[in-house]
Amino acid sequence: MATSTTSRTPAVATPARTKPAARRQIVDAKARWFNGFCVSVLVVFAVIWALPLVWAAVTSLRPEGEIAVNPAAWWSGSWTFDAYAKVLGTGDIQNWYLNSFVAAAVTAILAVVVCSMAGFALSQTKFRGRRWLFALIGAGLVIPPQVLIVPLFNEFNTLHLLNTYWALILQALPAPPIAVFVFAAFFRGIPAELAESAHVDGASWFRIYQGIYMPLTRPAVSAVFIFQFVWSWNNFLWPLLVMTNTRMMTLPVGLSQVSSAYGIHYAQIMASAVLGALPLLLVFVIFQRRIVEGVATTGFK
Repeated sequence: MATSTTSRTPAVATPARTKPAARRQIVDAKARWFNGFCVSVLVVFAVIWALPLVWAAVTSLRPEGEIAVNPAAWWSGSWTFDAYAKVLGTGDIQNWYLNSFVAAAVTAILAVVVCSMAGFALSQTKFRGRRWLFALIGAGLVIPPQVLIVPLFNEFNTLHLLNTYWALILQALPAPPIAVFVFAAFFRGIPAELAESAHVDGASWFRIYQGIYMPLTRPAVSAVFIFQFVWSWNNFLWPLLVMTNTRMMTLPVGLSQVSSAYGIHYAQIMASAVLGALPLLLVFVIFQRRIVEGVATTGFK
């Protein structure tokens, strides 16, 4: 019996030592393959998304005669900035930039203030009908914004706010419901003992919201502000309906008017498109860390 026991022991111990290492190698190989696959997919999508903008930038720098001969070319024998000079020299593009920036910044600030207050009230306070109110806000996710255009237009027309800056700013007060859920989820993650301790010290609900909870939700604030800013900057339908004064138009609406005036002058049209997208590219380059952090921590997509 003793002889058979000593002869089986090494045969069992050797695979037990080698199996974990072999399993780790298999797991590492699968992880490397998956990472490589993810990188390949991201590169493909990045190229697909970047190609239209690169082609627009290249076309905007080509002479009109060359574009008429070969519209799809990716290179030019004589680069020129004539299209940008003509676009910048026509209309009130400086006013359009200023109008878009002010409207986008103010609406983004309003969205942060309104949605954070709503999220704080829904997540930290208890009142009758709270669940029904939460469900009502959630129902706003399934209503397309275009459905509200006609009622909003009639409402602003009744209030004599058409063709004013208030029409651009107040329209953003009913901010996207998803922003309310983002703030509510963040506030729920903060320990309730902080609010209870502040209550014991005599702090009001507004003091708790402003002094304790808001400083702890900077990723959510950054995400909501940036996405609301980008949405307001790209908003085209509402400013087109409410603004008829040329100097008070936003950049997308103003550039569309200029592009319509150019007819088939593709270089000027592409130059207008590049000028409209340029501020958003600068925002992404400057705040890319905040954007990635906000998407990663809030799931805001």
